[in-house]
Amino acid sequence: MEQPSFDFGDVWIEVKDGNPTGRAIFDRHYSRYFYKDGRKPKLYVGPGEKMVLLTPCARALFVWRKFISADGQQGVNCAIFRNEGAGLSSELIRRADELADARWPAQRHYTYVSAEKVQSRNPGFCFIKAGWQKCGITKTRKLLIFERLPIAANDNQRRAS
Repeated sequence: MEQPSFDFGDVWIEVKDGNPTGRAIFDRHYSRYFYKDGRKPKLYVGPGEKMVLLTPCARALFVWRKFISADGQQGVNCAIFRNEGAGLSSELIRRADELADARWPAQRHYTYVSAEKVQSRNPGFCFIKAGWQKCGITKTRKLLIFERLPIAANDNQRRAS
């Protein structure tokens, strides 16, 4: 079994892109694309800087990805979030935000949510409860865009005290 590269305590463990447990959770995510010819590439996150997070119970996956967005979005992208019973989604998102803030300080966080494909009557609500806000809709696929703006350095100092 693959050893995690970093242990962040009781909420998230960082693993490598291609981790089989992460892939199994990703395979159940609504955004997962399956090739018609049956190919299953080992890596599933995509190019760019990335942080792949699993909960110790292996019931949630969170992937941060920093890359050049085709639609002009700036910041660090939550490329995948799937919670299959690891705890309160908004708390998992908050803790993942903290890790992204540590790796990529003063960066906007953003994600896309397909209102048609999620089961929630209030798509993106877990992100809103975690302090994010809806900021738009993509032009082509009509995905909802949510963001969390960078926390000012003095806000970080207040939180630490």
